[in-house]
Amino acid sequence: MTGLYDDVFVEELRTGAQDLVAEWGLSPRSVVSLLHLSENATFRVDDPETGARVVLRVHRPGYHNRQEIESELAWLADLIDRGIVNAPRPYQTRSGGHIAEFKNCGESRQVVGFAFMPGREPSPTDDLSDSFRRLGTITARLHDHARRWKSPAGFQRKTWNFDTTIGRTPYWGDWRDGLGLTIEGKEVLQRTAKALETKLHIWGTGPERFGLIHADLRLANLLIEDQQIAVIDFDDCGFGWFGFDFAAAVSFIETDDSIPDLQTAWVEGYRCCAEFADADVAMLPVFVMLRRLQLTAWIASHSETPTAQAMGVAYIEGTIELADRFLSTT
Repeated sequence: MTGLYDDVFVEELRTGAQDLVAEWGLSPRSVVSLLHLSENATFRVDDPETGARVVLRVHRPGYHNRQEIESELAWLADLIDRGIVNAPRPYQTRSGGHIAEFKNCGESRQVVGFAFMPGREPSPTDDLSDSFRRLGTITARLHDHARRWKSPAGFQRKTWNFDTTIGRTPYWGDWRDGLGLTIEGKEVLQRTAKALETKLHIWGTGPERFGLIHADLRLANLLIEDQQIAVIDFDDCGFGWFGFDFAAAVSFIETDDSIPDLQTAWVEGYRCCAEFADADVAMLPVFVMLRRLQLTAWIASHSETPTAQAMGVAYIEGTIELADRFLSTT
């Protein structure tokens, strides 16, 4: 999928989304503008006739099937209904259900509509300690709900284990394709991957440590408004290690000197709501390293996205630095 989101393709997606605005009760005069490119293309829709604002997510082809998308929205709706998390509610379409479609190059593009939420993304330059403490509590509430929730029949989400993150069947590509990866760097990362595989096999996937998680609680998926944190983008939610949600929270800033303090704050917040044993805490650096290698693969396989372009070759250098540090303590 490398190179998927060139300007022509993005405009085709915007036009396709424009043609569907009536599905969410919006007028033909609605203005559709690009918000963000990542795994999917996200558009903001402003209706001058009603003042309504809606966010439309146009799904990347070949990632989630329809049942997986419906399952994500089912969990999200229950979380909102029960007051577990402040998040954008998925809207139903006039045709019924939550998913609309348009054709592009002979393929169906699936589109989902969400309530627009105000707020700003936290910046890595902010003092993030308080935000991570609150995020720890939010994460604990999500995990507690996931442990108790009886999912609907046919619930289907991806599983984020070693093989599907950086192993034999990775959803986001092969870390060996990392931008600018040298032979020496590859050897370091190969040893790191092997060490991770061993540790995660020993840790296991028992229900006390592995279940339904958000899986992408990075800063870009948080919105701060009036000192409240909202969580957006459940597109990667699936079955994984609960500690992985901390690793996702420090995505792209894993080498920052503040990470130990942010981990402490996150654990404090988590323990305000749920148990998080010392053994769980000890595994967090393992999940951070796993996530870093996963993102190294993602950047290589999604090189056309603004996030990947901003990271560039420097990110792989940081991955090797983090791996060296990880191996020295293993």
